[in-house]
Amino acid sequence: MNTPASQPTDDANAVFDVRPIPSRVKHAQIFQRWLDLLVGHYFVLLNDHDPVPLRYQFEAEFPGAFSWEYLEKGPDEFRVKITKLRAVTAPVAH
Repeated sequence: MNTPASQPTDDANAVFDVRPIPSRVKHAQIFQRWLDLLVGHYFVLLNDHDPVPLRYQFEAEFPGAFSWEYLEKGPDEFRVKITKLRAVTAPVAH
C-alpha cells in the first residue's frame, strides 16, 4: 500500500543543499531524495566538495537510471544536476 510518504515527489528544479548534513548519513539522504523523484525530474545537489564518490556509487547501484551534469565546479561550491531517467527499485543498503 502506498502512503503519502512513499509517493514519488516532484522536486524538479529544487536545490538540495547537503553541506549541513552529517557525512555518515549524507549519501543515504541523497539517494532517498533521488529515489523519490518522478522519472524525468531532477534536483540540483549543492555540496562543498566534488561529489565524485557519490557519482561512482550511483553508477554502481543505478547504471543507466540517472544523468549527472555539473552546473558549478568549485572551488567552494559544487552544483550537480542529477536527473532520474527511469524507475528503479531501491537497493537493500547504501
